[in-house]
Amino acid sequence: MKPQITVVTLGPGDPGLLTLQTAETLTHARSLVLRTSQHPVAAWLEEKGIAFTTLDALYERYEDFDALHEAMARQLWQQAAQGPLVYGVADAACDGSVAALYGMKPEEGEICTLAGVSRSDDCLARMGGSPSGIRILPASSCMQAAHHTGEALLITELDSAVLAGDVKLWLSGAYDDEQELVFFPSTVKRQRAPKRIPLWELDRQRSYDHTVCAYLPALPLTGRSRYCFDDLLRVMDTLRGEGGCPWDRAQTHESLRRYLIEEAWEVAAAIDGGDAEQLADELGDVLLLVVFHAHIGHCHGTFSVEDVTTAICRKMIFRHPHIFADAHCDTADEVLADWEKLKKQERGLTTQASVLKDIPVGLSALMRAQKVQKKAAQVGFDWDDALGALPKIHEEADEVRAELEAGRDPGEELGDLLFSVVNVIRLAHGDAEGLMQKASDKFIRRFEAMENLIISDGKSLEDLTLGEMDVYWNRVKQRQASGAVCDLAHQPGDAVEPSFSSAKCADNNKEELLHEQD
Repeated sequence: MKPQITVVTLGPGDPGLLTLQTAETLTHARSLVLRTSQHPVAAWLEEKGIAFTTLDALYERYEDFDALHEAMARQLWQQAAQGPLVYGVADAACDGSVAALYGMKPEEGEICTLAGVSRSDDCLARMGGSPSGIRILPASSCMQAAHHTGEALLITELDSAVLAGDVKLWLSGAYDDEQELVFFPSTVKRQRAPKRIPLWELDRQRSYDHTVCAYLPALPLTGRSRYCFDDLLRVMDTLRGEGGCPWDRAQTHESLRRYLIEEAWEVAAAIDGGDAEQLADELGDVLLLVVFHAHIGHCHGTFSVEDVTTAICRKMIFRHPHIFADAHCDTADEVLADWEKLKKQERGLTTQASVLKDIPVGLSALMRAQKVQKKAAQVGFDWDDALGALPKIHEEADEVRAELEAGRDPGEELGDLLFSVVNVIRLAHGDAEGLMQKASDKFIRRFEAMENLIISDGKSLEDLTLGEMDVYWNRVKQRQASGAVCDLAHQPGDAVEPSFSSAKCADNNKEELLHEQD
């Protein structure tokens, strides 16, 4: 015998709202199971002398809804193996146990769901109709859902104060505590009128059960305190749409190029500064430019934001077969090795020279040099360590000297000198770009300290020779070397000069993965 289950919606509570089809199905069911006896229709069934059982006993056995719903589905399919049964829930469209029934359906099993009037239908009718773009979420599913404050939201099945508190905390991530919502009280014993309350009172009401709901209206863009990715897309649509901002409408990929580079450096500065709030702000600027470029692509019919997200998701899934497929990697080194193989396969790189050519020329010169050297080292073309590479700096410096003494342009040799310095930095586990930034910052601080000392002595830079300035410069260096803080150079909140060791990569494999995501 094939197990067969018919699911019916019992509705908001009033038996008068049962559809004729549902009422007849309940009346003639040979085996009827209700999710809970707390639903008002249970009393109506008893008055009619219609026998039924419930799943109330399962509620006390499980601590989370996922496990509860799976247990309910398992028991129902076991009962259905003995003969067809009818299963009654408040709202079949969003009941977790019904979803579990479909998910656990045996190969030979049959299940059908009859349409009915739900509690959400009742709530919306009481409000005078259904707003456009409404989302309906069971309270137990809210915490796994994303916020979309641009859509009206109806939360159903607020069956306890604890669950209402969890929902309130989830909503607080997108709404102010004073945000007004419509609270629909229980309909188990009698119909009570909905009332308007602030969000912070959601878990402070008189009673809760599976018929309790809450409705939050859609918020206009200018009326929100928190925003999601979809909101950013809408902002960009507005800025570049008809009647939008003239500057935004005039931008191109080429005109925005430099801004993306600048914003990326500002992100790096925020990371170095250790300011989480500033980092979030700067990452937002980068994300804005990604959306900006995607919108321009969409307008020209070349690509859209979905193409951007599709490309990176495909890339991450393809390059992580140990997560999304059946490959196996135990260590970060194994992940890196597989990453490189997959990257070559993905881009059709058949030689190591093609790997070097594939490194973006848009990188800063120091970053590109370090990456080129790292790729060459993958096939063993490298020194053993930084000490082994150090003599190359002296060799290149001598060649620069020779060009200068001969009165020739030393440009090519200077490039070789820089390249050899980057090699030593790389082999010493340093970051050439970051170290150069820090060296520039250190120079600025020392120069400021020197100038302040000169001013404190009643002099000015213009009055001194280079040799005289060197005296002050050396005084600053001596103070820094001895650990003394120069009050004239450092203001409150200045960062302490980092040592070279602080520039080392704490986790070289992790850094490599981050750099290789292009």
